[in-house]
Amino acid sequence: MNILDQLYKMTAFGSIADDPGVLLMLLIGFVLLYLGIAKKYEPLLLVPIAFGVILANLPGGGMGVVPASMVELDNHRYLNLFEIAHEYGIMNYIYYSLIKTGFLPPIIFMGVGALTDFGPMLRNLRLAFFGAAAQIGIFTVIMAAIALGFTPKEAGSLGIIGGADGPTAIYTTIMLAPHLLGPIAIAAYSYMALVPVIVPLVANLLMTKKEFKINMKQQDKLYPAKHEIKNLKMVKIMFPIILGVIIALFVPSSVPLLGMLLFGNLIKEIGTTTQRLADAATGPIMNTATIFLGLAVGATMTSEVFLDFQTIAIIVGGFLAFAISIAGGITAVKVYNLMAKKKINPLIGATGLSAVPMASRVANELALKHDTSNHILQYCMASNISGVIGSAVAAGVLISMLG
Repeated sequence: MNILDQLYKMTAFGSIADDPGVLLMLLIGFVLLYLGIAKKYEPLLLVPIAFGVILANLPGGGMGVVPASMVELDNHRYLNLFEIAHEYGIMNYIYYSLIKTGFLPPIIFMGVGALTDFGPMLRNLRLAFFGAAAQIGIFTVIMAAIALGFTPKEAGSLGIIGGADGPTAIYTTIMLAPHLLGPIAIAAYSYMALVPVIVPLVANLLMTKKEFKINMKQQDKLYPAKHEIKNLKMVKIMFPIILGVIIALFVPSSVPLLGMLLFGNLIKEIGTTTQRLADAATGPIMNTATIFLGLAVGATMTSEVFLDFQTIAIIVGGFLAFAISIAGGITAVKVYNLMAKKKINPLIGATGLSAVPMASRVANELALKHDTSNHILQYCMASNISGVIGSAVAAGVLISMLG
């Protein structure tokens, strides 16, 4: 009987009986895994996050990330990394060395910058302002979250979901409310994956058929640009340098994210002499960072953290932030059209999110649905790319004001 008792204790069944919530967490992990594999919703991040959730909630596996209070000593000092690895396992080592320090999100942003072409935005600078208008969802949800009882730091982490940028949401949450990292990361990437659903939903509610049919190329013919960029390559090289310096002067706390984004873009635009650096940033470096980020973020999603009121509020608030940001961009274009001769398709405002290039592709498909000759992808990218910059600046503002 002693042997049988020991064999039973060796299994996970006793732990499951003591904490049945792990079964729900495992189910959530499998659902996220299904969405990433079968539905192809942001698979590069959703698959690692989902598997991290499963690993963290396997009873006795020791793969869940423990709260900071368990590794904190006196005077706000922490156990060193070797002690953390020895006491709490490899996933906590990864989390406290690469995530808690805020190391991985800027590294991923460097890769994003090396994949980004600022050309569409530079050729259509007036459209970039709608990327700023789309950030309204962030600050609206912050105020609502504070009214519901969230602390200002927690509200800032919740609101940044409206920027539709996973690394930005994760970095902001690490700086402001790391105990909410798991739910906020899941909400941010889930809603990014649902852009093809949310953008049409909001656009159909706010736009008329006439607005869907506004043809940007026809507008360009009627009202041609007065100035054209003569040396676009030189402008694209100078742009990340100048913008980085200007933003560093006004919002220094945004430099870790935006600075790495602009550096990645710079090594791409320089050309053949730095091509190896750009290839590394978009290849092995970004892929490795993505794996560790996804697994470690998923490992924070233990049943103790996830199954409470705050998580439900984060899921609901994240959706509202997303929807309000899209609505803010559309509304800004509609207001602009009231005062301007050259009309802009409000779908361009809907792409002020940072979900590049998915939001632009979805908006372009909506425009083509109403007029098969209305290709607006390049115009949408102008607003879409500015949304990346806008969300990083918004994150810097929040960190400065609330951190």
